[in-house]
Amino acid sequence: MPAKKTTPPESAPKKAAPKKTAHKRVTPPAEPIEQAVTLTEPAVPASIALVESVVAPVPAEPPAPAPEPVPAPAPTVMAPVPPAPPMPYTPPQPLSPGDERTWAMMAHLSVLLNLITGILGPIAAIIIYMIYKDRSRYVAYHAMQSFVNQLIWWFGGGMLIGIMWAIVGALSAILIGIVLIPFAILFTLVFALLPLGAVIYGIIGGIQTSQGQDFKYWLVGDWTRGTLTG
Repeated sequence: MPAKKTTPPESAPKKAAPKKTAHKRVTPPAEPIEQAVTLTEPAVPASIALVESVVAPVPAEPPAPAPEPVPAPAPTVMAPVPPAPPMPYTPPQPLSPGDERTWAMMAHLSVLLNLITGILGPIAAIIIYMIYKDRSRYVAYHAMQSFVNQLIWWFGGGMLIGIMWAIVGALSAILIGIVLIPFAILFTLVFALLPLGAVIYGIIGGIQTSQGQDFKYWLVGDWTRGTLTG
C-alpha cells in the first residue's frame, strides 16, 4: 500500500524582528589639555619615580630680605651725681691711764735698742710719738724728750769722739798732734761714757713713767715741754 504523503504542518507565522533604533554617538566635551595629557601619559614605574624624586634639584630658596637699618639710640644724658656728704670727723680715742704709762715707759726704754743696733733707739721713740701724739699728751711728751736725749747723748758722744780724732790726725802733720794724742785718749774715754749715761738715764725714766710719775731729762725735758706746748 503506498505510503501517504504527509505534508509538513505550516509553520507559525514569523514575528517581525524589532527595528534597531539608531543611537547617536555623544561626543564628550573636550577636557583641558593638561588633563588630556595626564590621561594619555604612560604610567611611570615606582623605582624610576623614586630616583627622579631623589635626583630632582632642590629649588633655590629666595634670598633673605636685607635687614632694616636700626636707628642709633639717642645719647643718654646722665644726671649729675650729687657729691657724697663728708664723713664726720671722729677724734681719736684717748689712751687709758694704764696704756699711757706703758707707752711712755717703752719710749724711754727704746734707748736699749742702741746697744744692739746702734741707731734704732731714736727711731723707735719718734715712731711712738707720731702714733700717739693725738691720743695722749703724756706719751707724746716722754717720747719726744727720749728722742732728743738719745740724739744728744748717744750720737752726740760718738760725733764728738770722731771730730776730736780728726783734728788730732790733721795736727799730727806739724808734730803738735802727736802731743795731743794722750789728751785725745782721755777725752775719748769721757765721751764714751755719754752713751752709757744715756742708757742709765733712759732706764730711770722708764721706771718712773711706768709708775705714773712725771719725769724729765736734764735740760732736754724743759726744752721739749716748751716746744710742744708753745
